[in-house]
Amino acid sequence: MSYRPFRNTGRFLLAACAVSFGVASISAQTTLPNAPNPSRVDIFTGYSYYGLHSENKPSGEQFGSVDEGAIGSGAYYFNRHFGGEVAMIANPNGNGDGFYGYYAGPIFRMPLQNYTLFAHGMAGGVRGVGPNNPGGVGYNPYTWGVGLLAGGGMDYDLPFFNHHIGLRLFEADYRYTHIDFGPADPSSFLQGGRANLNGAELSTGLLWHLGSVVPPPPVKYSCAVTAPTGAIYPGDPVTITGTATDLRAKKPATYKWSADGGTVTGDSNVANVDTKTLSAGTYTVKGHVEQGPKPGMYADCTTPFTVKAFDPPTVSCSANPTTVNSGDPVTITAAGNSPQNRPLTYSYSSTAGTISGNTGTATLSTTGAAPGTTISVTCNVVDDKGQTASQQTSVTLNAPPPPPAPVTKQLCAITFDKDKARPTRVDNEAKACLDDITLSEQRDTTAKLAVVGNSEPVKVHGKKTARKEELAAKATTKNAAERAVNAKAYLVTEKGLDPSNISVYTGTAGTNSVETTLIPAGATLDTTGLTPVDETAVKAVPRKALGTKHHHAKK
Repeated sequence: MSYRPFRNTGRFLLAACAVSFGVASISAQTTLPNAPNPSRVDIFTGYSYYGLHSENKPSGEQFGSVDEGAIGSGAYYFNRHFGGEVAMIANPNGNGDGFYGYYAGPIFRMPLQNYTLFAHGMAGGVRGVGPNNPGGVGYNPYTWGVGLLAGGGMDYDLPFFNHHIGLRLFEADYRYTHIDFGPADPSSFLQGGRANLNGAELSTGLLWHLGSVVPPPPVKYSCAVTAPTGAIYPGDPVTITGTATDLRAKKPATYKWSADGGTVTGDSNVANVDTKTLSAGTYTVKGHVEQGPKPGMYADCTTPFTVKAFDPPTVSCSANPTTVNSGDPVTITAAGNSPQNRPLTYSYSSTAGTISGNTGTATLSTTGAAPGTTISVTCNVVDDKGQTASQQTSVTLNAPPPPPAPVTKQLCAITFDKDKARPTRVDNEAKACLDDITLSEQRDTTAKLAVVGNSEPVKVHGKKTARKEELAAKATTKNAAERAVNAKAYLVTEKGLDPSNISVYTGTAGTNSVETTLIPAGATLDTTGLTPVDETAVKAVPRKALGTKHHHAKK
């Protein structure tokens, strides 16, 4: 047999591998840092050329190449680089030579950016016919044999359909086939013999990439309170929204929600929490999204929400008017406010009087309250949660008008003009005035009495000198003082008045008289022009004694 065809086939395979690895080297140098996501399954269909130059033994008939052929294969990859492959190669009868091969075996690949290098080795069955007998001596029918196939190639990812279509630039394989056609039978024109065929299989065509050996990123799930945007109070509906990422396309997702407080409803990525039974505090909502039971196909999220206690109410309190007479009514106004608009109930109390009303206004009755006092009024509000607030205002009752201020009272006056010899004594005619003065003093025992003695100026006889004028002035003052002291003496000795309640003065009236003034308690005597008398320096003359001498003189 001739080995030239085998050597040619070997050279071709070496050249194909060199080209393959050369292109791979160039591609590797330009590879981006991240290689493409390798497919899980590759389906290849294309054109196949079977280069065959072997002979059938012992007849020596030559098998020829088959230019027409088709190839189809499917590879399933267990990981990024290794998988299993099945292939079917059809090289129909060409000038009497034809083969149908069915193979299976391992495949190895190296994914690069846009390119993939692969190598495989397979074994299987081959159904062949031939060799061609141009002389018409005989033929062999289709017979099953065994075959081996080993080689590799290069694929290029096309940018169509999200890189699901690729182009097999070339596939170069060494193909060995062994077929035993049996013994020759000239009567049936059977050549018989054995065929040990060595050849090169060259293919090109299109690839379909299905699936991926790199699992998709795990599902991620985050959730947050989306309403209300401010403080949450008991009874406010709370909305929780979940956001899932990296979900599998066209695969339905299921959602579940739970919470450690309140009632949660919702079967989508949005849940609602009923908080009307919750107290103030922080609660947690848990969400679950799932596309399948496998890890990476489900995820959980949690988010807290805080329920705030209702703020207590406030109230202002005012009275109108704020000052009244006892018995007058007063309007009390209370303005309550609840920050969260809770319903409010009003009540009132007062330290005096009576108050009625249970709304924002009430009426205070001051009947029976003591004039001059201040009444404190308290306005109260309570909300439906039992929280309270109070504020006070006051009402002043007018005091009764004060009694008129006591004033001094001018009483009767006594004259001293009749008895020229005794110009300072108290005579009988003065008795009536002195009795009236006594009665006035006795009616008001707390009153004081002012007795003011006056005197006409004593005349200076002869030539006026300073000495004479001085003596005349002293005489005038002496006469006024004696008249006041004598009048007091009568009131004390004759009428029994308390001497400590009687004050004596000299005045400037310029008449021979005694003026009397009653000074009630609280009143003040106007002492303008008055001079207190030093009673120790003036001796009083009793009226009775003076009266006796007076009678003798008249006789």
